[in-house]
Amino acid sequence: MTIDAILNKVYTLPQSSLAKIKDNMVEVTYPKQHIIIKDHTIEPNIYFIKSGIVRAYANFDGTEVTFWFGKESEAVISMRSYIENKKGYENIELLEDCTLYKLESNTLKQLFLEDIHIANWGRKFAEQELIKTEERLISKQFKTATERYLELLNTNTDLIKRVQLGHIASYLGITQVSLSRIRAVIK
Repeated sequence: MTIDAILNKVYTLPQSSLAKIKDNMVEVTYPKQHIIIKDHTIEPNIYFIKSGIVRAYANFDGTEVTFWFGKESEAVISMRSYIENKKGYENIELLEDCTLYKLESNTLKQLFLEDIHIANWGRKFAEQELIKTEERLISKQFKTATERYLELLNTNTDLIKRVQLGHIASYLGITQVSLSRIRAVIK
């Protein structure tokens, strides 16, 4: 996916504003299993996935708990680092070889001050990330594991094919054995 399409998915930018962002981005490639964002550090960059898939997880009592997957056209960001300039709590691991567009957070914040269209893009980006978080929280609180799995199947069919079942089970908040049972009933 092109960077133009990725950025305009959030909010359609005039060409001049789009060019300002693109001029400050660099394309990077990392191998599968690379940790692109490490917990307990301040992450100075935002990434946009050109190709590949990632997962965000946190360690709780020695157990990795997956709470987000990102794939082509999505942003990879430590919101705590970005908003508060504080150490994040998440690790973000590449589950496939990935090509990403990298943008320094401070550069983007400076562009917000210089260009109202980019500032509006940033507001829409933050709003969309908040909605995703809210939807995930509501799903976790009010839907059964089977309902969450079916929702994942309906909205991210390719995710099931590209991600280890252990990571999917963790994301759903269940054991891999429970996921296997759900999958057996659904088939």
